[in-house]
Amino acid sequence: MALPIKAAAPVLLVGCGKMGSALLQGWLDEGLEPQDVFIVEPFADSLAQFKERGVTIVSEASDLSPGLAPSTLILAVKPQMMDEAAPVYRSLLSSRCLVVSIAAGKTIGFFEEIYGADTAIVRVMPNTPAAISKGISVLCANGSVSTDQKAAAEFLMSAVGLTDWIEDEDLINPVTALSGGGPAYVFLLVETLTEAGVKAGLSEALSKRLALHTVAGAGALAEQASEEPAQLRKNVTSPGGTTLEALNVLMAEDGLQPLMTRAIQAATDRSRELAG
Repeated sequence: MALPIKAAAPVLLVGCGKMGSALLQGWLDEGLEPQDVFIVEPFADSLAQFKERGVTIVSEASDLSPGLAPSTLILAVKPQMMDEAAPVYRSLLSSRCLVVSIAAGKTIGFFEEIYGADTAIVRVMPNTPAAISKGISVLCANGSVSTDQKAAAEFLMSAVGLTDWIEDEDLINPVTALSGGGPAYVFLLVETLTEAGVKAGLSEALSKRLALHTVAGAGALAEQASEEPAQLRKNVTSPGGTTLEALNVLMAEDGLQPLMTRAIQAATDRSRELAG
């Protein structure tokens, strides 16, 4: 791990909300030295625990040391703030600096227009389970990203979960629809299971507990099992039993699969619209 850490440092993180804080905690846990991390976050008071460990935290870019030359600039501000925030850091970039964006909807081309077409840029789509180091991030690099920089970007994002790469940037759109929005769909599943249990006669408290732990446990089992999800489903389904009756509804021609396919396509289309 020494090479990716060396290639990534020093790191300048712009925006340290929930995702930024999760990344920062993961980096420190993985061995990135606090003195190699610089944070710009207007609400810096909430990051006192990191400041005590030696991380440099400022409220504005103008408070950074004039001599700072980051090897990696990570932009973790909200997409609607990026037009204003990104250009501020142009003067800090050297020819060897890697720019990593985790802002949904902002393309590699958007950052190339700001920092130059020959700037090394990696676009990332993470998801919210990163907050507990259970996320998955998909990365896409432009042609200026070196092998060492790819390793550095992967190290930085693997601090909060799994990573994968794509070469076609357009695939970020279905990635956004599937894994970016996916946690919301799972939370909705918990909600709908809870409501269905209540309508079947269970108390709301018991139904919610059953729904939550069933979804969490099944997800953990699917992650650890050597069998495919389809086989795990069959393992739970007894011929002529209660589960089969439910699956006959969920797997009908107008059941869950066509509904989820339409949902993912709708989200994919909207992601492309937002990207312009």
